[in-house]
Amino acid sequence: MRSLLLAAVAACALTLSVAPSAAAQTSPAPAAASAASRLHLPPAKAGRARPLVVVVADNRGAETTDFVIPYGVLKDSGVAEVRSLSTVEGPVQLLRALRIEADQTLAQFDATDPAGADIVIVPAQAHPNDPVLVAWIQDQAARGAVIIPVCEGARVLARTGLLDARRATTHWSALKDLERAYPETTWVRDLRYVQDGPIISTTGVTASIPMSLALVEAIGGHAVAARTAERLGMADWDPRHRTADYSLGRADVLRAVGSLLAFWTHEEIELPIEDGADEIALALRSDAWSRSYRARVVSTADDLGPVTAAHGLVILPDGTHDGGHYVIPADSGPAADQLDRAIDAMGARYGAAARRFAVNGLEYVAPSERR
Repeated sequence: MRSLLLAAVAACALTLSVAPSAAAQTSPAPAAASAASRLHLPPAKAGRARPLVVVVADNRGAETTDFVIPYGVLKDSGVAEVRSLSTVEGPVQLLRALRIEADQTLAQFDATDPAGADIVIVPAQAHPNDPVLVAWIQDQAARGAVIIPVCEGARVLARTGLLDARRATTHWSALKDLERAYPETTWVRDLRYVQDGPIISTTGVTASIPMSLALVEAIGGHAVAARTAERLGMADWDPRHRTADYSLGRADVLRAVGSLLAFWTHEEIELPIEDGADEIALALRSDAWSRSYRARVVSTADDLGPVTAAHGLVILPDGTHDGGHYVIPADSGPAADQLDRAIDAMGARYGAAARRFAVNGLEYVAPSERR
């Protein structure tokens, strides 16, 4: 427990040290943002009626929203074949919440699809320097795949060398660190997603939503993307962004440390799951609540058998229902709206500081700014 606490405090300190620089104080001109909003993809590889998209995770941890949103949005749109991949056999522990069972391992995918994927999506990973994952991504790029690091998935891509002499972006809190570590890359602010040739990178966690919709548009056209966005509760997928809106100061770090030390105020809360549940909404709700520094989110079901979500993701429950735990409120609205309400409900339960941690951690864009 002590080592986990120290690790969390160290993470807070890192966040404090990477507040946005002066370069982040300006927003892009509308014309530049409009031009940047259209992604350009090569046609699907020979013999494929639609692109093959894979979302990849190290079994030891990948960021929940980074992983689930592209998987779910692209599946919902129907414009691509989408598979989840893990580095090895066995469950994948998504960071903060949810355990899943991937469709294939990297080795199994290589055996069934030697031509490689058309698009590889790389969420933030708990172990971004994993040599197996790094080598596999390099190989996929050599086979002509478009590579998309989501959020701090940029750390994995930087390690591969694929970002050298390119423009890229990442989570606001990682920008300064990556600028120091990888000066060969031009690190971009004020855009939710950035394309430089076969690499498309995104800012923090919730940028996975507009990026995924931009992918749908690039593959299936504007009308398909608009219908998908409507189901999600998104009015558009414009990449314009204000990086300078996100920061955590010393007082925030002290509050986070105080919350971690006050272990008696922590609680385990339930996220009920069942067959057919929307994995996009589940990911957003669980990610929001787990960023409070007060709650550990566990997924629960009637039994411990695998649960197949609406778009095919297989989720492994952490436990069965326990009447003694707080249950994250159910919500049947569009997934993006559920995120808004989850952040508000979490803030009402744990306070304004917890809400601020979640907003910054998710690099969340409020409804008033995205509609």
